[in-house]
Amino acid sequence: MDVRLIYSTLVLLVPLIGAALGSGDDGWSMRVESEVPAVEGYPVVLPCTFGHPQHSQHSSLQVLWRLGHGQGATVLYRCTSRPGAPTCEPGPQQDQRYRLEGNPREHDLSLRINSVTLQDGGRYYCRVEVQGREHISFEDKMGTRLRVEAPPKILALTVEGTEQSGYRAVCRVQGSPLPDIQWIGPDDLLEGSPAGPLAQGSRYHTVSQLRDVEPGRQYTCSASNPRGREHATLYVVAPRARPPVAGASPALLLLLSLSVGAKVLLLVGTGVWVVRGGALHRVCCWWK
Repeated sequence: MDVRLIYSTLVLLVPLIGAALGSGDDGWSMRVESEVPAVEGYPVVLPCTFGHPQHSQHSSLQVLWRLGHGQGATVLYRCTSRPGAPTCEPGPQQDQRYRLEGNPREHDLSLRINSVTLQDGGRYYCRVEVQGREHISFEDKMGTRLRVEAPPKILALTVEGTEQSGYRAVCRVQGSPLPDIQWIGPDDLLEGSPAGPLAQGSRYHTVSQLRDVEPGRQYTCSASNPRGREHATLYVVAPRARPPVAGASPALLLLLSLSVGAKVLLLVGTGVWVVRGGALHRVCCWWK
């Protein structure tokens, strides 16, 4: 094959390849963090900066932050930055927990989330749109994963079961990373076990149960993870004796019968006295 022909072909292809790569983003660029850690109850900032062609400096910019990608995504924040305006104006129904930390005119779309909760964990995507005759938009495809951590929190500590089947203590705990649970008995550490599969959507919850707990004793559930430790103690109360339902003793029945009989006699005697008194009164009045 002619070397000069190959060289000529490459010379023609290089500008075309470069044009194709350059037109893919049209001069746009965006930089985000792949993962951002946060602690429950505290604020966090998700960084996002971008670069864009100079002609968009004099256009209105719309900023969007979404949780998730595709059709299932949820728009958490939306604001509009108009030329000459000092701030990016959010919509009237905007959740006040979210606010734009950066200035779009300075190529900064960083988002601040106040009072982070465990449910805020997920992957976030920032997007900027240039409004005008030609609607241009750019969004980072990788997103930023918000990893929320929380110390253990014991949601419930209860006793379940019956006297026939036996009693068990159940400890329900929330935290991230998922806490480890230990049981402490009257004398030493005890071995618990998972209480079965958790409901869907409870990735921050764990449950442990301690079987064969005894009435009259106390047991402690201790939960820990790298963020802290929490414990709670319960005292197993012995079940109360049930009152007899049937088969009362003859003596008790005799006492009840005598009591009812005395009341009946008293009522009958009172009625007779009232009737006689009324009759005497009528005779007395007739002789008058």
